[in-house]
Amino acid sequence: MFYQRTTLPNGLDVVSEHIAGVRSVTLGIWFRVGSRDEQQHQLGISHFMEHMMFKGTCNRSALDISMAFDSMGAELNAFTSKEYTCFYARVLDEHLTTAMEILADMLQNSEFTQEAIATEREVVIEEIARYEDEPSDHVGDIFTEAMFPTHQLGRSILGTRDIVGAFEHEHCSSYLKKHYHAGNAVIAAAGNVDHLQLVALTERLYHKLAQGNANERGEVLEIDRQLLTFEQKDTEQAHILFGMPGIALGSDDRFASRLMETALGGPMSSRLFQEVREKRGLAYAVFATTQPYMNASQFFIYAGTRPSNMKEVISILRLELAQLVSKGLTSEELTRAQEYTVGQLVLSEESTRSHMFRLGSNAVQELEILSLDEGISRYRAVTLDDISRVAEQVLTVPPTVAVISPLGETDLQEVLA
Repeated sequence: MFYQRTTLPNGLDVVSEHIAGVRSVTLGIWFRVGSRDEQQHQLGISHFMEHMMFKGTCNRSALDISMAFDSMGAELNAFTSKEYTCFYARVLDEHLTTAMEILADMLQNSEFTQEAIATEREVVIEEIARYEDEPSDHVGDIFTEAMFPTHQLGRSILGTRDIVGAFEHEHCSSYLKKHYHAGNAVIAAAGNVDHLQLVALTERLYHKLAQGNANERGEVLEIDRQLLTFEQKDTEQAHILFGMPGIALGSDDRFASRLMETALGGPMSSRLFQEVREKRGLAYAVFATTQPYMNASQFFIYAGTRPSNMKEVISILRLELAQLVSKGLTSEELTRAQEYTVGQLVLSEESTRSHMFRLGSNAVQELEILSLDEGISRYRAVTLDDISRVAEQVLTVPPTVAVISPLGETDLQEVLA
């Protein structure tokens, strides 16, 4: 096995991969908590907690934390998704212990002072405003809400201004106690790291982390999925997301799905890039992708085009999907998609950070962890029949369409008719 894994007595998982020939380590502390785990009155708190962990502990100020990592020439960052939160640092191997100690302090001893909360509420509200001012990003939120109108997966990771603006110390403290425990946590590291030393360091720094059960990921039923959602806004472009339920995280069909997306709307040789951009000049950006979750997923195509071109663009999307279902891919397209995907996979593995992300994200979601060679083999084993089966499963469902444009509902209905 290319990685090593140890579970500590309190349930905390430690997983690592030694990479020869490097002098760095990327360390990640992953928690199985994200916007999917929030109640309605908590929307945005997972992301807010990510921010607050950098605002100081009983041992270090926020400036102390920043200066410590800057002094090591390190990269320190974090991100929140719908299903997990990750705090990570990329450091020289000689600084691993120090980085571990500071991260452990941040994640277990943050004070959540009222002053820091008041400041960070404003920071996150500005982040929400910036996001809403980017329609190519914001259209993803209204699309997801239309796809999952009755489930927390449909809610924005950032939350809302009103809810974020009301967060107080007790909200942070109670959320920390409920979700930031050993049963929800994974320590992952990749690079010039010794697994036994990492385990010993983790035991010393996290032995007081409370036990607990991992957050459940139940079935996501399709209830009241909307077929059209829109925001009328004075934009130069119409921003379109056109999609339907896709292949869920961990499914054996995820490899065929990835190749289908690549051939349909991936690199410059893909069908949509050629038809929409190269042949007709209707869009600068057009692509297809899948956003998978545990027990749910959304496949979608994005296109940004002038409002006057919307009808033609959507007609092309529908035609290309119909042809993919009825005729599948050619052998040449499949081979090209396989080699492109394998190439991108190999190139993405050229850093310790990529290796750590693969270890941590799969471990915290209780998924199989494949080696690079195993991943390559899975993609190269996909057949034309596999592509056709996935296309029939995914692309024949009535689509959800999300649009941000100057057009109102009546005009949009006419465009989509």
